[in-house]
Amino acid sequence: MTFLDLFAGIGGFRLGLEQAGHECIGFCEIDAFARKSYKAIHDTRGEVEWHDITTVTTDTLQRMRQPDILVGGFPCQAFSVAGKRRGFDDTRGTLFFEIARLASVLRPRLLFLENVRGLLHHNRGLLHHNRGDTFETILRTLDGLGYDLEWQVLNSKDYLPQSRERVFIIGHSRGTSFTQVFPFQREDRRFLGSEKTNLGIQTLGNINPSGNGMSGKVYHSKALSPTLMTGSDVKIAIPSERSTNGLILAGNLEGKYAQSNRVFRKEGNAPTLTTKSDGLKILVKEATIKGYQEAQPGDSINLSHPTSETRRGRVGKQLANTLLTSEEQAVVTEDLQIRRLTAKECWRLQGFPDWAYERAAKVNSEYQLYKQAGNSVSIPVIYDIARRLN
Repeated sequence: MTFLDLFAGIGGFRLGLEQAGHECIGFCEIDAFARKSYKAIHDTRGEVEWHDITTVTTDTLQRMRQPDILVGGFPCQAFSVAGKRRGFDDTRGTLFFEIARLASVLRPRLLFLENVRGLLHHNRGLLHHNRGDTFETILRTLDGLGYDLEWQVLNSKDYLPQSRERVFIIGHSRGTSFTQVFPFQREDRRFLGSEKTNLGIQTLGNINPSGNGMSGKVYHSKALSPTLMTGSDVKIAIPSERSTNGLILAGNLEGKYAQSNRVFRKEGNAPTLTTKSDGLKILVKEATIKGYQEAQPGDSINLSHPTSETRRGRVGKQLANTLLTSEEQAVVTEDLQIRRLTAKECWRLQGFPDWAYERAAKVNSEYQLYKQAGNSVSIPVIYDIARRLN
């Protein structure tokens, strides 16, 4: 089937859909740097190209070829728990209605949309049975356009070593025959839930030597990597790091440790905490009764807002935290060193093949490449959904 790629970014949706046999007929992306990467990666000759979706007129839509699928990960910052969650009060939140506007004119057979899990909970959300919530507004809008809807939250950790929950929405044009897509659970998963992660971790040597995935050499052989973050590079590292504000500490852990509280500098190796039974540990400050959480090799650490008096959940046990829009992620390694992920490694963590990164690297700065990886979608997840569309 043919598809129109909205909020296209660098084309993560496109690669997943094309791998499933679908054909792109056009794209829309407002960010000039992302467009440079997109056009370097994909052959867009003869395709429709739009920049600002709000300027696309009804007349333009009526004159173009009708796509079978309208796809898009509409801007998520307005609904993300990492942002201010202003929702439809935020300009980025209102861009959903541009998708609805295009769908009302183009009348595609299918809608394939993506957003953060926080969309479900925004304004209390469907899970709290508040019928005035943001997600229900989206569902009612698409239902009013004549689409039967299904949705599911999927986690990239079932495909890649990144815990990244996203809600995917499929809309079927009412009156057409279709096969239900959701719910499904990926079988024979390589990356498992936290209670089984140790088994999966042992398989990390070189996950995909072809480059169509993540390179195992990036990570410690017994630990998952940190999640990607946009804006700059990501740190793999530490029971030595950081911060000048005292987020990561060493200290007396329930009387078992002899080191005094101190803050470690980025430049050097830190003293380590040891225990007779559990091995190396560090203490990460957070707003709990104990005042800290223990982190061991393989755990990820969220370093954002180090002076916060209310922040919890900084330590991800044996799984990477979700990709955010800053560089505040790290992972504890057994050799107590810190190393930054390269931009190429970040792209691999989203499932991009190396050839795609290399094309983008010729037209964009390293800063933009980090940002683009963080703003993208996980290609294997898109493919797994796209192959079920008919």
